[in-house]
Amino acid sequence: MGAKKRVCVIDGQGGGIGSAIIKKLKERFEERIEIIALGTNAIATAQMLKSKANKGASGTNAIVQTVQKADVIIGPVGIIMPHAMMGEVTPLMAEAVCSCDAKKILLPLTQENLEIVGVSGLPLPQLVDELLDKHLFFL
Repeated sequence: MGAKKRVCVIDGQGGGIGSAIIKKLKERFEERIEIIALGTNAIATAQMLKSKANKGASGTNAIVQTVQKADVIIGPVGIIMPHAMMGEVTPLMAEAVCSCDAKKILLPLTQENLEIVGVSGLPLPQLVDELLDKHLFFL
């Protein structure tokens, strides 16, 4: 069997979105994938680790370095927007996520002044189910 797929879940502020994603990933894939919690701050990382991520790290350099080795990156759309999440997403973080080779699966959740046309306003639990069912079938 080949190496486990490395899935990076990125979140900021309180880590609630990332925690919800990680819980569902663990239910579905158990230990068949490696889940790395990447928080824009230590609180977000700690919350995601409580949801049973395999490992975690916080801050700009951790995100910039770790996404380069990811197979999949999951998070809210703000992770590709410099200064999103009340300024927690640095330009270096956003650039690293956008420019790495990993598949990016972004949830249309943002506090920014941004609207994405053609996206339904599903609640977070349903968005995470869709993420798993339609976008992670290949893992």
